[in-house]
Amino acid sequence: MPILSPQKDSSKYDQVIQDIADYVLHYQVHSEGALETARYCLMDSLGCAVLALGFPACSKLLGPWVLGTQVPCGARVPGTQFCVEPVKAAWDIGATIRWLDYNDTWLAAEWGHPSDNLGAILAVCDHLSQRKLALGDKPLTVRMVLDAMVKAYEIQGVLALQNSFNRVGLDHVLLVRVASAAVATWLQGGNRDRVMAAVSLAWADGGALRAYRHAPNTGSRKSWAAGDASARGVQLADMALRGEMGVPTVLTAKQWGFYDVLFSQTCADQRVKGKQDQKFHFPRDYGSYVIENILFKISFPAEFHSQTACEAAILLSPQVQGRCAEIDRVVVTTHESAIRIIAKTGHLENAADRDHCLQYIVAVALLYEGLAVEFYENDFHRNHPEIDRLREKIEVIEDKYYSAEYLDPEKRSIANAVQVFFKDGSATNKVEIKYPLGHRRRRSEGIPLLLEKFRANLYSRFPPDRVEALFNIFREQQKLEEMPVNHLMDLLII
Repeated sequence: MPILSPQKDSSKYDQVIQDIADYVLHYQVHSEGALETARYCLMDSLGCAVLALGFPACSKLLGPWVLGTQVPCGARVPGTQFCVEPVKAAWDIGATIRWLDYNDTWLAAEWGHPSDNLGAILAVCDHLSQRKLALGDKPLTVRMVLDAMVKAYEIQGVLALQNSFNRVGLDHVLLVRVASAAVATWLQGGNRDRVMAAVSLAWADGGALRAYRHAPNTGSRKSWAAGDASARGVQLADMALRGEMGVPTVLTAKQWGFYDVLFSQTCADQRVKGKQDQKFHFPRDYGSYVIENILFKISFPAEFHSQTACEAAILLSPQVQGRCAEIDRVVVTTHESAIRIIAKTGHLENAADRDHCLQYIVAVALLYEGLAVEFYENDFHRNHPEIDRLREKIEVIEDKYYSAEYLDPEKRSIANAVQVFFKDGSATNKVEIKYPLGHRRRRSEGIPLLLEKFRANLYSRFPPDRVEALFNIFREQQKLEEMPVNHLMDLLII
């Protein structure tokens, strides 16, 4: 892609945008821990994408916008036969990875799922690899995918550390759009000016509203919003590489910029108690911190603030079996973010509503000593009225210490505790879990289970020989890094 019409004075760009461009262009990934974790993130995300294809609500949205379209050197969508242009491939890959709310997570003042950026990264890298092969050049290797992942995770995650977009009603996928635009431009050879132009255009899009994540509007858009954001990042990168001008002070422009319009003190005061400054804050420089500390969803397909509550409820489940009618109340002690985002009472409209309800997740875990994606579906819910009866008995309270440790950069706990009280005055022990299985502090315990999760997800779509070939590739760091991207994608299509 030719790089045309650079800005005459790149120093006019907001410093936030300059810093992102300098990082994505010049940072060299040397951390073995970051690259190893990126391998696990890629592995897990692909498994989540493949598993999602078994759900018609997801698969019906995939494929070319115009049926039958053939795209030379197009990007492939894992688990399907689709080969589409990179923007739609990014949409499809991002949507499938995110659909079941089972991919990796980052929690801070803002939260989100940095693997959402893989829609953009895989689509661009597969397309570039095939195009290079068509021209007689060497394709990109998976090492480039891992490098891009480290950078996209870091951009999204560092922006989220002390900047709460949800407090002003904006959805975290805007950070996916920004990070995807940056890495997609870099992957395609964009220089500093072109990366800044793409990133500025991503900020100029503003932010998606969180309405589709909350009652009464909770719905499936939350499952494809990330794919949509990563696809938009690819589209804006393409426009920037064609020479489209940027918006240099898109953040700081008085009255019309992002800070004044969407991140202002006035907006924050109108929506929540407490205050936040009218600009972004960065407690650390960009590096590889985010991917090294990423959270994996290993055992439970549940919103991450509820992971430890689910684990605690499962441990208590044997003590309540056969005694549900005797339960007086269930007390869930949690942190502020969980209360704000997933504590829900009353009617739950659909699966998208249920998988983001702390009380529903705890009730299911107590009743059935487990949690699977099928437990959120309408048919399951309709046939198990005992879930809502128990949900009505669940009280959710905040522990200020949990809330503080959640934000502590040295701890990043996601603590929950569950205790069941019976009508006869007896009670179970209070089971407290501070760090979920997918936390960095539990890596040695979690990684073997993450590998088995990947294998099981692959078996939902591929024959045994393909499953074992992919499984073995992802177990070897060097073998995976040296593999051409197009060869990996060859193994992932049907």
